[in-house]
Amino acid sequence: MEDNERLTENAFSNGDIYVGKFKGVLPHGKGKYTWSDGTFYEGDWEEGKMTGKGHIVWKSGAKYEGDFSGGYLHGFGTFTGPDGSIYRGTWRINIRHGIGRKEYSNKNVYDGAWKEGVHEGSGRYSWNSGNTYIGNWKGGKMCGRGVMKWVNGDIFDGSWLNGYRNGSGVYRFSDGGYYFGTWTKGLKDGKGKFYPAGSKHPSLRKLCSTLGYDDDDDGNSVFSRSSSINTEESRIQKPSVKRSLSEKISGSGYFRSSGRISHRTLLLSDNRNLLDPAVELICDNSSCKLSHMSNEGQSEVQDESTVVFEREYMQGVLIKEEVMNVELLNKGKQRSKFSVKEVKRSSCVDIIEGNRSYYLMLNLQLGIRYTVGKITPVPMREVRASDFGDRARIRMYFPRKGSQFTPPHHSVDFYWKDYCPMVFRNLREMFKLDAAEYMMSICGDDGLRELSSPGKSGSIFYLSHDDRFVIKTLKKSELKVLLKMLPKYYSHVGEHENTLITKFFGLHRITLRGGRKVRFVVMGNMFCTELRIHRSYDLKGSTVGRYTDKDKIKENSTLKDLDLSYEFHMDKFLWESLFRQISIDCMFLESQQIIDYSLLLGLHFRAPEHLKTILEPPTTASNPDSSPDDGISSQAELMIPPKGLLLVTHEPRFVSTAPGPHIRGNTLRAYSIGDKEADLLLPGTARLRVQLGVNMPAQANHRLLESKVDSMEVELVEVYDVVLYMGIIDILQKYNMKKKIEHAYKSLHFDPMAVSVVEPKLYASRFINFLRKVFPEQP
Repeated sequence: MEDNERLTENAFSNGDIYVGKFKGVLPHGKGKYTWSDGTFYEGDWEEGKMTGKGHIVWKSGAKYEGDFSGGYLHGFGTFTGPDGSIYRGTWRINIRHGIGRKEYSNKNVYDGAWKEGVHEGSGRYSWNSGNTYIGNWKGGKMCGRGVMKWVNGDIFDGSWLNGYRNGSGVYRFSDGGYYFGTWTKGLKDGKGKFYPAGSKHPSLRKLCSTLGYDDDDDGNSVFSRSSSINTEESRIQKPSVKRSLSEKISGSGYFRSSGRISHRTLLLSDNRNLLDPAVELICDNSSCKLSHMSNEGQSEVQDESTVVFEREYMQGVLIKEEVMNVELLNKGKQRSKFSVKEVKRSSCVDIIEGNRSYYLMLNLQLGIRYTVGKITPVPMREVRASDFGDRARIRMYFPRKGSQFTPPHHSVDFYWKDYCPMVFRNLREMFKLDAAEYMMSICGDDGLRELSSPGKSGSIFYLSHDDRFVIKTLKKSELKVLLKMLPKYYSHVGEHENTLITKFFGLHRITLRGGRKVRFVVMGNMFCTELRIHRSYDLKGSTVGRYTDKDKIKENSTLKDLDLSYEFHMDKFLWESLFRQISIDCMFLESQQIIDYSLLLGLHFRAPEHLKTILEPPTTASNPDSSPDDGISSQAELMIPPKGLLLVTHEPRFVSTAPGPHIRGNTLRAYSIGDKEADLLLPGTARLRVQLGVNMPAQANHRLLESKVDSMEVELVEVYDVVLYMGIIDILQKYNMKKKIEHAYKSLHFDPMAVSVVEPKLYASRFINFLRKVFPEQP
């Protein structure tokens, strides 16, 4: 074999030249290959492929030195782009993947985790202007928990989405002032409290606890245990890039097709992820987005004061402000109300001998991780009748110390049962949920959040860290209803892509020591949207007891029928599609003898664009995502308010694709654009695909009063642009004649002796008729 390895030069007919050792007719060992365009590689070869150590220089001037495998950049290496940018870190099949540091040509620096060529995971990005972000990334954009520090000393510590501040957070101004509140797409949106510099404020630890953060005594916010990084003050540990990291790269990425050696120069020199990554443009844009926000404190921070401003914003517009005395605030021990979703730290019910429900949370995560891992490798197939049967179960015992099949854990011993795993696996596939993403959303390090129950059922509700999934505890009777209904439910959602009925993704049971059983169902969160839900309503079509006490209404309260004071007017074709599907869904529920369901309605109000532009400081009025078509091009045009919502022809490549449980439904057609598929354009904010119950634009008419002027009745109405989100929920209440007679009298306000009033058919009819009043038909 040694005799066959020889050092020689071989010139090919296409102009390429190889000088080095051969094994048979293939380059093998040390050698140098020069392509006809001037690109050359020098290093190790293995049977005709670049494998081992080497370096390659392209005709563009780009060069790489490091590990190769099978003809690909794979392992650890340093890449220098033709623009002077330098990346030093791990690679996977020609793509930056793992831990690495990139110094861009404009002097920006990113140091952290990469996935498939873009920033994903924990990392630190420093702009040449001096601004710094430390936190989580996804898809090349700031996403998750993170801290942004501007060069002027301002700091934002909170949640991010697609490069914008989005969710709860704390903004600390350089002069010592604080604003605790919520943001949507970079704009303040919702309620919050502003503490001017020098004013007294409650413990930052207490205020930040509602955000999931902890604070030290100096007021420097740091992330809770659920976060993967700390703030800049606590200094995240920089990743140490070593050769051994190449052995730890995850195998979940997408492989690129290989090419023969004669095509290698084209594959590498033209790879945009290597030479011209789109993430550079994203980072530059992010810098623009964020750096112009650094002066917003100038319009809010006042001199030393003894007052606190309780404020409410709508897309950056201050719509309400109340002055509160700090001393009274501290004495009253009032909690901050700015959190969109109030997270409870303790259980709603006593479950495990007084222990908090995080034991259930851990058990649930362990069980789902086990089930998804067990069922995913099974080849995809159509469900059978046996998949719905009593024997279609996965059972497993999870002792605390671990077993042959289960890992050790920090919870209590428990038994796990997963119902109809193949059915729910196919349902997740039907709703286009990736198994790995589903598992990481629920079972990832960020964990679940426990929410206070929005109803009187006493159920515990958990929310996944990315808001995509709601997990609810069930009564035994509800579990039985769902299992009995499951075959027909599976057929219904398979036939009707736009169904408004709750999406179910898993059904599980945990049995604790002593025999206590807790049942869970995993559902899609219809309010997982890019837009903030300002108001939500639970509508049953009843008038008896369907109101909320004003003193109990909070920002995240779900209101009832009598609290709704709006009529919604929408595009004619959208209206027809909506009520066609509501009728179909109600007929299905009627066939399953289901009653007492309701429509969960979420409203996103749009602030008038002309007000937003006038009221925002000049440094924040411009939005890098805005285009000249937004209708705001000069001060003279501000006198003509542009439309806040526009229906435009659907173009998939321009539609925002933020994660959510709504990606399956058809794109709807709109009458106002000539019976074409429609996108919803929100000038300066986003472009969203219009689906049934998702991103549906409407006008909300709010009647103020009626009076008489010169013997003529005058009706005053406020009109708002709104985006609607809706779905039919609470579908696990089965018709029972004996139990529902009292319900008929109290809830439906009918003659208690008329048993038929609780029949599913009558309930469906009453439900639809009520919704037709809320959404009147358009002429």
